[in-house]
Amino acid sequence: MTVEPDPLHQPAAPVVTEPAPDLQLQMLVRLIAQDDTAALPLTLLLPGGLLHGELISHEAWKVDWARGLREVGGSGAHLLERFPEQVDQEVAARQGRQAPQRLPQWIHLRNATSVTAAGDPVVMPLWRGRLADVSGWSLGTPV
Repeated sequence: MTVEPDPLHQPAAPVVTEPAPDLQLQMLVRLIAQDDTAALPLTLLLPGGLLHGELISHEAWKVDWARGLREVGGSGAHLLERFPEQVDQEVAARQGRQAPQRLPQWIHLRNATSVTAAGDPVVMPLWRGRLADVSGWSLGTPV
């Protein structure tokens, strides 16, 4: 006679979960990626508060980021010249060039404003964050 284990009385094993990005937001980010000149007003709810700005493509963000890197001063500034392209090459190498088209894991904003209960808003020319860290979103920006 075989005794079936009772699942209600089994020792609990730890369950590891990772935050999952919102599918609709991922698809919106992918849609914006189709036109590097496109931008949409967007508000994000993050663990630290609200963030709003213009949703832009990764490519548009990279162009603006590279422009900003060229404006950085200091004796090591010349090292930043090819940095955005080197990052893209490393990402491509890790993912494999023949990898199927995956949904985006990162979101990019231009003219981003962070609003927290603790202080004054902080304005950033460019912002990049993990889609998995976004717990809510809305088209448009606060009035």
